[in-house]
Amino acid sequence: MTTGPAMRIDVLTIFPGLIEAFACESLIGRARNNGLLDLRAHDLRDATTDVHRTVDDAPFGGGAGMILMPEPIFLTVEREQPPRPLFLLGPGGRQLDQAFARELAATGAFSLLCGRYEGVDERVRLHLADGELSIGDYVLAGGEVAAMVVIEAVTRLVPGVMGNAESAGDESFSHGLLEYPQYTRPASFRGWDVPDVLRSGDHGLIERWRRAQALRRTMKDRPDLIED
Repeated sequence: MTTGPAMRIDVLTIFPGLIEAFACESLIGRARNNGLLDLRAHDLRDATTDVHRTVDDAPFGGGAGMILMPEPIFLTVEREQPPRPLFLLGPGGRQLDQAFARELAATGAFSLLCGRYEGVDERVRLHLADGELSIGDYVLAGGEVAAMVVIEAVTRLVPGVMGNAESAGDESFSHGLLEYPQYTRPASFRGWDVPDVLRSGDHGLIERWRRAQALRRTMKDRPDLIED
């Protein structure tokens, strides 16, 4: 099943197996199988020339940890020609949110570069990457998990990926609020009942209730979303 050109996302990494394993399952796997997502993982070690397939080295000036070398990254980009923009996953860039995810989905194609160890050579940031992308203010061992977050956030916005076309637009952050409470069967569970309004059949009343609940929950749990 296809509804148009596939969303293409390329990932540059020293652990392509992590990306491939993630991309074989659930929503992402179905999107690939249905021709809606063209996801390609490029192994930076394939661009190395030594027997040890070395991709990192000690930093000039000393310091703890190792730095990803520029040559394998530049060569991978020059050989594979991944789609632009190419984002370096790191703390200094624009932070991913729902609006940014929609922008990325609208591009039709982009690439992600996963850092590792203590980071990447600054020349990659300055002369190769088109920008930096962050998923939050915390430290990860590498960019692969961050790449998975971006891939899922963007892919689910691609037309045809979600089984229900309304699902992607009716969730937390889609309208600047947290999502309203959801219930399913049974109607009564251990003395806790589903609100009567959801069983009323009055869709207008249900919609107003959901909006009010979303606003109430956002004010309680994430007031910063409303203050912004």
